[in-house]
Amino acid sequence: MSHAEYAALPDELVLREVRVRIAQKGFRTKELLVVTTLLDADEFPAAEVGELYRRRWQAELNLRSIKTVLHMDHLRCQTPHRVRNEFSMHLVGYNLIRRVMALAALRSGAAPWEVSFKGALQTLNHFLPVLCSRASLDAWCEALLAAIATHAVLRIVTSHPPFSRITPGR
Repeated sequence: MSHAEYAALPDELVLREVRVRIAQKGFRTKELLVVTTLLDADEFPAAEVGELYRRRWQAELNLRSIKTVLHMDHLRCQTPHRVRNEFSMHLVGYNLIRRVMALAALRSGAAPWEVSFKGALQTLNHFLPVLCSRASLDAWCEALLAAIATHAVLRIVTSHPPFSRITPGR
């Protein structure tokens, strides 16, 4: 940002606070304070702001899954063509794992983002020798989906207290 662009910004910014509760079975409920410029509580209820926060957080977790869990944080190939191939294969693998997670979530009555990516990948790796043997494949696939569905992650619940407006610098 240039000095002129910075100088053109307003001196004050009115913000809204929304409390978001994060509940996970077996753990203490945590509360977060989401600060937003979406000021109209009628147009943007606290529950919707909490849902937007959850979806944005989920996008961050998805990127982390691709980079760290699938070890894509360091691409090994040297030429542009090979890097594109490597990147494509990571995305194919990621999407296949997400597909299995979605099936597991659907069968267990959960949402796909409520299933752990890392837990699903570890479960797939444990089941791989049995799945490759083709011994009663349907039964093992059902067992795989049930096992993946047990890897639950945090659920975000939004509370609905009245919002406050804050202005930095006051």
